[in-house]
Amino acid sequence: MVPRRADPERIAQKREQIAVEAGRLFAAQGYDRTSVAEVAKAVGTSPASVFYYFEDKASLFRAVFERDLPAAEALIARHVEAPDPVTAILDVLDALARDAADPSASGMLIELLRRAGDDPELLAVVGRTANVLREGLAALISRAITEGAIDPDLDATETAAWLQAIVDATYLNARPGHSPHIELHRTVLGYLNPPQGRQEEPNG
Repeated sequence: MVPRRADPERIAQKREQIAVEAGRLFAAQGYDRTSVAEVAKAVGTSPASVFYYFEDKASLFRAVFERDLPAAEALIARHVEAPDPVTAILDVLDALARDAADPSASGMLIELLRRAGDDPELLAVVGRTANVLREGLAALISRAITEGAIDPDLDATETAAWLQAIVDATYLNARPGHSPHIELHRTVLGYLNPPQGRQEEPNG
Protein backbone atom coordinates (compact mmCIF):
# COMPACT_ATOMS: atom_id res chain seq x y z
CA MET A 1 0.00 0.00 0.00
CA VAL A 2 1.40 3.36 -1.05
CA PRO A 3 1.35 5.85 1.84
CA ARG A 4 -0.79 8.91 1.19
CA ARG A 5 1.23 12.07 0.73
CA ALA A 6 0.50 15.02 2.96
CA ASP A 7 -1.24 17.86 1.15
CA PRO A 8 0.84 21.04 1.75
CA GLU A 9 -2.17 23.28 1.19
CA ARG A 10 -4.29 21.35 3.67
CA ILE A 11 -1.46 21.43 6.21
CA ALA A 12 -1.07 25.20 5.78
CA GLN A 13 -4.83 25.71 6.20
CA LYS A 14 -4.91 23.58 9.36
CA ARG A 15 -1.90 25.39 10.84
CA GLU A 16 -3.62 28.69 10.11
CA GLN A 17 -6.84 27.53 11.76
CA ILE A 18 -5.00 26.36 14.87
CA ALA A 19 -2.90 29.55 15.04
CA VAL A 20 -6.00 31.76 14.82
CA GLU A 21 -7.74 29.95 17.68
CA ALA A 22 -4.54 29.86 19.73
CA GLY A 23 -4.07 33.60 19.27
CA ARG A 24 -7.60 34.27 20.48
CA LEU A 25 -7.07 32.18 23.61
CA PHE A 26 -3.58 33.50 24.34
CA ALA A 27 -4.89 37.07 24.10
CA ALA A 28 -7.88 36.42 26.33
CA GLN A 29 -6.28 34.19 28.96
CA GLY A 30 -2.53 34.68 28.68
CA TYR A 31 0.12 32.22 27.57
CA ASP A 32 0.57 30.44 30.89
CA ARG A 33 -3.16 29.93 31.49
CA THR A 34 -3.86 28.58 28.01
CA SER A 35 -3.32 24.87 27.48
CA VAL A 36 -2.84 23.02 24.22
CA ALA A 37 -5.89 20.98 25.17
CA GLU A 38 -7.99 24.16 25.20
CA VAL A 39 -6.65 25.16 21.79
CA ALA A 40 -7.43 21.70 20.44
CA LYS A 41 -10.98 21.88 21.81
CA ALA A 42 -11.53 25.29 20.20
CA VAL A 43 -10.37 23.93 16.85
CA GLY A 44 -12.37 20.72 17.21
CA THR A 45 -9.42 18.36 17.24
CA SER A 46 -7.16 16.55 19.70
CA PRO A 47 -4.00 17.77 21.47
CA ALA A 48 -2.08 15.11 19.55
CA SER A 49 -3.27 16.67 16.30
CA VAL A 50 -2.08 20.11 17.45
CA PHE A 51 1.34 18.63 18.21
CA TYR A 52 1.40 17.13 14.72
CA TYR A 53 1.42 20.66 13.32
CA PHE A 54 3.39 22.40 16.07
CA GLU A 55 6.36 21.13 18.05
CA ASP A 56 5.25 22.59 21.38
CA LYS A 57 3.19 25.40 22.90
CA ALA A 58 6.00 27.91 22.39
CA SER A 59 6.10 27.20 18.65
CA LEU A 60 2.32 27.56 18.56
CA PHE A 61 2.63 30.98 20.18
CA ARG A 62 5.31 31.97 17.65
CA ALA A 63 3.04 30.87 14.81
CA VAL A 64 0.53 33.55 15.79
CA PHE A 65 3.18 36.17 14.97
CA GLU A 66 4.65 34.37 11.96
CA ARG A 67 1.36 35.16 10.23
CA ASP A 68 2.23 38.87 10.45
CA LEU A 69 5.24 38.75 8.11
CA PRO A 70 3.48 38.11 4.77
CA ALA A 71 0.79 40.61 5.78
CA ALA A 72 3.46 43.25 6.49
CA GLU A 73 5.20 42.58 3.18
CA ALA A 74 1.92 42.94 1.29
CA LEU A 75 1.03 46.14 3.18
CA ILE A 76 4.33 47.81 2.31
CA ALA A 77 4.16 46.63 -1.30
CA ARG A 78 0.74 48.28 -1.68
CA HIS A 79 1.96 51.66 -0.45
CA VAL A 80 5.68 52.07 -1.08
CA GLU A 81 5.18 53.55 -4.56
CA ALA A 82 2.13 55.65 -3.68
CA PRO A 83 2.20 59.14 -5.23
CA ASP A 84 1.75 60.93 -1.88
CA PRO A 85 4.24 59.52 0.66
CA VAL A 86 2.69 61.26 3.68
CA THR A 87 -0.76 59.84 2.93
CA ALA A 88 0.86 56.46 2.39
CA ILE A 89 2.60 56.65 5.78
CA LEU A 90 -0.72 57.41 7.48
CA ASP A 91 -2.46 54.61 5.58
CA VAL A 92 0.20 52.08 6.63
CA LEU A 93 -0.03 53.16 10.26
CA ASP A 94 -3.84 53.06 10.15
CA ALA A 95 -3.65 49.48 8.90
CA LEU A 96 -1.21 48.53 11.65
CA ALA A 97 -3.41 50.12 14.34
CA ARG A 98 -6.70 48.83 12.94
CA ASP A 99 -7.26 46.31 15.75
CA ALA A 100 -6.13 48.57 18.60
CA ALA A 101 -9.69 49.02 19.89
CA ASP A 102 -10.06 45.26 20.29
CA PRO A 103 -9.18 44.37 23.92
CA SER A 104 -7.80 41.01 22.82
CA ALA A 105 -5.22 42.75 20.64
CA SER A 106 -3.69 44.60 23.57
CA GLY A 107 -3.71 41.36 25.52
CA MET A 108 -1.69 39.68 22.80
CA LEU A 109 0.84 42.52 22.76
CA ILE A 110 1.26 42.23 26.52
CA GLU A 111 1.85 38.47 26.21
CA LEU A 112 4.39 39.11 23.48
CA LEU A 113 6.29 41.55 25.68
CA ARG A 114 6.25 39.04 28.52
CA ARG A 115 7.59 36.17 26.45
CA ALA A 116 9.97 37.81 23.99
CA GLY A 117 12.85 38.00 26.46
CA ASP A 118 12.67 34.25 27.14
CA ASP A 119 12.26 33.06 23.56
CA PRO A 120 14.97 34.13 21.08
CA GLU A 121 13.09 32.48 18.21
CA LEU A 122 9.99 34.54 19.00
CA LEU A 123 12.11 37.67 19.12
CA ALA A 124 13.54 36.81 15.69
CA VAL A 125 10.06 36.23 14.24
CA VAL A 126 8.79 39.58 15.48
CA GLY A 127 12.03 41.26 14.45
CA ARG A 128 11.70 40.16 10.83
CA THR A 129 8.24 41.67 10.59
CA ALA A 130 9.33 44.86 12.35
CA ASN A 131 12.27 45.23 9.94
CA VAL A 132 10.02 44.92 6.89
CA LEU A 133 7.74 47.61 8.26
CA ARG A 134 10.61 49.86 9.36
CA GLU A 135 12.33 49.68 5.98
CA GLY A 136 9.09 50.37 4.13
CA LEU A 137 8.20 53.32 6.34
CA ALA A 138 11.76 54.66 6.10
CA ALA A 139 11.53 54.60 2.30
CA LEU A 140 8.30 56.61 2.41
CA ILE A 141 9.75 59.04 4.97
CA SER A 142 12.84 59.57 2.79
CA ARG A 143 10.62 60.41 -0.17
CA ALA A 144 8.56 62.80 1.92
CA ILE A 145 11.73 64.56 3.09
CA THR A 146 13.05 64.82 -0.47
CA GLU A 147 9.74 66.27 -1.64
CA GLY A 148 9.72 68.83 1.17
CA ALA A 149 6.54 67.44 2.68
CA ILE A 150 7.89 66.86 6.22
CA ASP A 151 10.65 68.06 8.54
CA PRO A 152 13.95 67.82 6.60
CA ASP A 153 15.91 67.29 9.82
CA LEU A 154 14.31 63.92 10.48
CA ASP A 155 16.34 60.72 10.14
CA ALA A 156 14.22 58.33 8.08
CA THR A 157 15.14 55.09 9.86
CA GLU A 158 14.93 56.57 13.35
CA THR A 159 11.60 58.21 12.54
CA ALA A 160 10.22 54.93 11.20
CA ALA A 161 11.13 53.25 14.49
CA TRP A 162 9.37 56.00 16.45
CA LEU A 163 6.25 55.66 14.30
CA GLN A 164 6.19 51.93 15.04
CA ALA A 165 6.43 52.74 18.75
CA ILE A 166 3.46 55.11 18.39
CA VAL A 167 1.42 52.28 16.84
CA ASP A 168 2.37 49.98 19.72
CA ALA A 169 1.22 52.68 22.14
CA THR A 170 -2.23 52.74 20.52
CA TYR A 171 -2.67 49.06 21.43
CA LEU A 172 -1.75 49.71 25.04
CA ASN A 173 -3.82 52.89 25.44
CA ALA A 174 -6.84 52.72 23.11
CA ARG A 175 -10.25 52.54 24.76
CA PRO A 176 -12.20 49.38 23.92
CA GLY A 177 -14.44 50.02 20.96
CA HIS A 178 -12.87 53.41 20.21
CA SER A 179 -10.75 53.73 17.07
CA PRO A 180 -7.50 55.62 17.75
CA HIS A 181 -7.47 56.93 14.16
CA ILE A 182 -7.74 60.64 15.02
CA GLU A 183 -5.25 60.50 17.88
CA LEU A 184 -2.83 58.49 15.76
CA HIS A 185 -2.91 60.99 12.90
CA ARG A 186 -2.56 63.94 15.25
CA THR A 187 0.47 62.40 16.96
CA VAL A 188 2.17 61.26 13.76
CA LEU A 189 1.66 64.52 11.86
CA GLY A 190 2.89 66.46 14.87
CA TYR A 191 6.05 64.38 14.80
CA LEU A 192 6.59 64.64 11.04
CA ASN A 193 5.90 68.35 10.57
CA PRO A 194 8.67 70.91 11.22
CA PRO A 195 8.47 72.55 14.68
CA GLN A 196 6.53 75.81 14.46
CA GLY A 197 8.59 78.94 14.74
CA ARG A 198 11.89 77.23 14.05
CA GLN A 199 14.34 79.69 12.61
CA GLU A 200 16.35 78.77 9.55
CA GLU A 201 20.08 78.63 10.10
CA PRO A 202 21.76 81.67 8.48
CA ASN A 203 23.98 80.91 5.51
CA GLY A 204 27.71 81.42 5.85
